[in-house]
Amino acid sequence: MTTPSLQVRGLAYAYPDGHQALFGVDLTVGRGERVALLGPNGAGKTTLVLHLNGILGGGVGTVAVAGLPVAKAHLAEIRRRVGIVFQDPDDQLFMPTVREDVAFGPAASGLRGAELEHRVTTALEQVGMASFADRPPHHLSFGQRRRVAVATVLAMEPEILVLDEPSSNLDPASRRELADILRSLDVTVLMVTHDLPYALELCPRSVVLSDGVIAADGATQDLLSDEDLMRTHRLELPFGFDPKSVTMGA
Repeated sequence: MTTPSLQVRGLAYAYPDGHQALFGVDLTVGRGERVALLGPNGAGKTTLVLHLNGILGGGVGTVAVAGLPVAKAHLAEIRRRVGIVFQDPDDQLFMPTVREDVAFGPAASGLRGAELEHRVTTALEQVGMASFADRPPHHLSFGQRRRVAVATVLAMEPEILVLDEPSSNLDPASRRELADILRSLDVTVLMVTHDLPYALELCPRSVVLSDGVIAADGATQDLLSDEDLMRTHRLELPFGFDPKSVTMGA
């Protein structure tokens, strides 16, 4: 059996002010899975994500990425393997050109020359932005900047791609283009989102985190069709949207 991309066991965490954000979370994500992490504000989603690459730690329980424990001794490798794409791409794009932004991470890890150029070109091709390599990021549309932000993470060849609200502020065409890109990637995806139709479109599996515990874990269509579950955990579908009417692809 292949080692899961992510294994969380008994993760509990309280902030210094005493607020308990997680209460013994168990979560396994297999290699190549696309999983949506759903839940109301304050459910603990961000706290969980920040444990995946060691930004937060010191609580109870364990986190492992591709079998490697998230611990101080492994942080550099863990942060290469767990690529987080923030909600605002401008938090990740700060270099004069798209090419330099995508090259920044691999170059900081020691890549140079032809190998670095290949890594940058491949990442930009994966998101359909190779022809924009020499453009300043601030000259791009919001949707294009989000795709470049994804490329900056893909250039590190991560084990897990973590996306924070990837569909927010996108027009319908950009939203569809990003969905097509994410479906094409050979990487494990964990998508934190309030956009439930997007979760249904992209992620065969969803996990509902509520009050610091996993309240449900199953097929996205089944969870979104469970009216009691949705109501209890303050998850709301757009008016008139029926998840049962969506034909699920592979």
